[in-house]
Amino acid sequence: MKRINLFKLVLTSALLLGFTGAFAQDSSDDSANVWAVIEGEWNANEKGDRKWPERLLTNDFTGWGKNSPAPRSKSSTKMWNDHSAKIGKMIAHELYPLSIVIHDDVAVAHYLYSSVFESKDGGVENSNGRYTDILVRTEDGWMFLAWHGGDD
Repeated sequence: MKRINLFKLVLTSALLLGFTGAFAQDSSDDSANVWAVIEGEWNANEKGDRKWPERLLTNDFTGWGKNSPAPRSKSSTKMWNDHSAKIGKMIAHELYPLSIVIHDDVAVAHYLYSSVFESKDGGVENSNGRYTDILVRTEDGWMFLAWHGGDD
């Protein structure tokens, strides 16, 4: 009888470890996918892709950069992104991930950044700061629901 109970315990433990490993793998894949979307947004900005807000922001998006007087909607973010592209461009950036927490279909990512913006008149501005991004899983993949941050 003790051998049967021991066998059940070992079998149950093995199954639980297997399930835990599967969940950890899914979480790791989700984290990698979330980070790829964040990097993709920054890369799109640097390449001058002005259509990224349409692809990466949910319709009910709201983001509050530290230089904004109030949170911005998707349409406001698109407008200011277009304005920024008219006065210059990001010429370099680097991201430093700190943490990504995922609960079901919501992800919260914290990271630091460094970037360089060059204005059309040749002025160059270096910026360092931090962001917290909130993304949601949609039928089209992970998309930004909200963010907050900016230069220090």
